[in-house]
Amino acid sequence: MIPARFFSVRRRAMLEGLGLRAPATRATLEPGPLLLVSCALCTKHQEPSRKKPLSEKKLKRFFVDHRRVLVRGGHGGDGMSCFHSEPRKEFGGPDGGDGGSGGHVILKVDRQVKSLSSVLSQYQGSSGEDGGPKNCFGRNGRPLYVRVPLGTLVKEGAEVVADLSCPGEEYVAALGGAGGKGNRFFLANDNRAPTTSTPGQPGQERVLLLELKTMAHAGMVGFPNAGKSSLLRAISNARPAVAPYPFTTLKPHVGVVHYEGHRQLAVADLPGIVRGAHRNRGLGLAFLRHIERCRLLLFVVDLSVPEPWAQVEDLRHELDKYSEDLSERPHAIVGNKVDLPEARAHLPQLRARLGQQVIALSALTGQNLEELLLHLQELCDDDERAELSRGRRPLRW
Repeated sequence: MIPARFFSVRRRAMLEGLGLRAPATRATLEPGPLLLVSCALCTKHQEPSRKKPLSEKKLKRFFVDHRRVLVRGGHGGDGMSCFHSEPRKEFGGPDGGDGGSGGHVILKVDRQVKSLSSVLSQYQGSSGEDGGPKNCFGRNGRPLYVRVPLGTLVKEGAEVVADLSCPGEEYVAALGGAGGKGNRFFLANDNRAPTTSTPGQPGQERVLLLELKTMAHAGMVGFPNAGKSSLLRAISNARPAVAPYPFTTLKPHVGVVHYEGHRQLAVADLPGIVRGAHRNRGLGLAFLRHIERCRLLLFVVDLSVPEPWAQVEDLRHELDKYSEDLSERPHAIVGNKVDLPEARAHLPQLRARLGQQVIALSALTGQNLEELLLHLQELCDDDERAELSRGRRPLRW
């Protein structure tokens, strides 16, 4: 049997090695401090916890309308310097091929993409291959396509370099580098055996700012809880969140309304506007700029409030303070929640105060939705004729 004094000596040596002082105790077996020391040694060598990166699926849950992107074109391949080698052919001459060009980085509009959340912070184009012997040219680098949503503005500094407002439109964000020249390229009458070859050029490097402005035929503007999301669910297949509390909509939703003859109109449900939004109150300027890319405006008013005409005046005031051009666009007044008794009592006063047509409907029951769809189609037809008369291309969804 091992004496207990050996355990006490071992314990004192371990504590002194850690910079601790062992108390004077009897030579008895005390396993408690030994367990504490071993736990301290284990925790000392543990690796720090690292934050796991978000997956692509989780990133797409968030709506992103600004992105700073560093794009680099692919590097060009180097040229080859070599000479033809063949039996009984002593002076075959130079046969080094050129290097391949680097791949471009191209921004391409994809209608399935609705946000800039899937766009990464930097992109690197593929490099071209080096040239080979026997006059073999290197393969060019493949272009790298970056999918962006419809209505993306591309800025370099303060200058707008591209406005991607058409489906399938492309913009070359960074050019790939040119491939180097092989020594075959430098063959001349006064230089029959050139040994010169040039390296490939680096690709173009740019820092771009991507800004998304929702593209739609019509944009629904209103205060929180006016029923914009419910109305979009009633007239299209879009499924934005609906709840009885303000600011349910935190990102724009675009729904497509289908008409006869395979015609489609895009309607955007924009987050609620509050008083002082032009001074960046509420969601503020972050979503006011999305209204700029809507050809038509639908002022959605809650008829159940005591003074619904005050909502229209406040909405017009906020839009005028943000941009005077918004007040001149074609618009329609939509009075929602007409299924409530107090809403039906406020409807005549609203029409008398505004002095224009008010489309009274109920997004909950579907009452009078046909009048809104027909009126929306008429507004879009008038807008297309006006765009064609100015020599512009109308928006096609």
